[in-house]
Amino acid sequence: MNQKYELTSGGILSKLLLVALPIMGSQLVQMAYNLTDMFWLGRIDSASVAASGTAGLFMWLSMGLLLIGRMGAEIGVSQNLGKGSRDAARVFSQNAVMTGAALGVAFAAVLAVFRHSLVGFFNIQDLAVEAATEKYLLIVSFGLPFAYVNSAIVGSFNASGNSRTPFLANIIGLAINMILDPLMIFAMDMGVAGAATATLAAQAISCGVGMLAIKCDKNRPFAHYRFMSKPNIKTLRQIFLWSAPIAAESAFFTLMAMITSRFEASFGTNAMAAGRIGSQVESLTWLVGGGFGSALIAFTGQNFGAGKWTRIRRCFKLSVFIMTLYGIGVTALMFFGGEFAFNLFLPDPGVVRIGIGYMRIFAMCQVFFCLEGVAGSAFKGVGRTFPPSIVSIIANIIRVFLALALSRSELGLYGVWLGISLSAVLRGTAALIWYLIEARGQPLADEETTSESDQLGNAAVL
Repeated sequence: MNQKYELTSGGILSKLLLVALPIMGSQLVQMAYNLTDMFWLGRIDSASVAASGTAGLFMWLSMGLLLIGRMGAEIGVSQNLGKGSRDAARVFSQNAVMTGAALGVAFAAVLAVFRHSLVGFFNIQDLAVEAATEKYLLIVSFGLPFAYVNSAIVGSFNASGNSRTPFLANIIGLAINMILDPLMIFAMDMGVAGAATATLAAQAISCGVGMLAIKCDKNRPFAHYRFMSKPNIKTLRQIFLWSAPIAAESAFFTLMAMITSRFEASFGTNAMAAGRIGSQVESLTWLVGGGFGSALIAFTGQNFGAGKWTRIRRCFKLSVFIMTLYGIGVTALMFFGGEFAFNLFLPDPGVVRIGIGYMRIFAMCQVFFCLEGVAGSAFKGVGRTFPPSIVSIIANIIRVFLALALSRSELGLYGVWLGISLSAVLRGTAALIWYLIEARGQPLADEETTSESDQLGNAAVL
């Protein structure tokens, strides 16, 4: 492994940012995918925005299965590289990619075959929105196998400390998406179907570039790599043991979001469109925070494998500080910049008026989103995926009941959003407290002697 990307020595801040910045950039690229679709669809009408947003919930649901391959790669590769077991790390990566391919094909088939019944769950009142949602869902489902495979490859690169290569691959996909979106939506008069097709093409190309990179890139994690190899049952079992709680957490989160989205849909198309735009702006927190979390998993995993607990503790404290500042910045942006954001993407006075309320309600929970991400990633890096999943599942059950109760008050639609925001505050607080309690039981000394250069690197940061 290239020493530049080895995370068990050197300054903590410099190594963390080396991995984190490209991943956060990749997450901004993902956000740009979504915003590109929304920007052009918003030039048609609010119904098109609502349709793509509703179909997007099923893509969000698919993240539960996608994370099985990605987390298996991130945890397995990082821990084994930290131990110096490069062959074992490669086996984890190869099995994670094969797992992603199988799950991507399976879930795509479910969405394509049962799309009518799935969309019917939302009880959408506008038949045109319902039809457009089904069309969008059918097309983007074909991109899931590409997304799943690429995600496991990205996880392998991130775990090795090289997050720059997958960032460049995603940039290529974004460029394709940005070019194809207006061409297919307007020039080819495909509307919502054009946006979905552009996304599908971008995912396929990003996957192809990722597959080429892990085989040929000069900074690839492994000298030799095979996409088709005999599955390793022991490795697959460990991947599922690590990833199952995370997958359940993600799927449950999305299912609860679907229920609250149904509450939201009862207030009309403008409410659905406002929720769609607001959630994309809010993704500045959970996408970028998730990117930082992936870097923290890689850093923690490698140092856990090497037995360097001092670096793990210092990195956690530094991460809390950085992400708290970031969360405050997003809070200010959402509270004061809501009107500008809605006018940019869908300049409809009715949607803008509703959207300003959305932004101000969700501004209150952004710091807690960030703290949850830091605590959850620190847990995952040491292979403890159960605690953050339990916290998330319980908090999201509370989320539904809060949203339902408050929606029946005078707050109406704003009550739905307030319930969701309050549950996020609870989730972030509980995750952080649980990690701090468990961290008290971690070894006080490293399992192997810290080198003089390592001590100097830590001192330079702290």
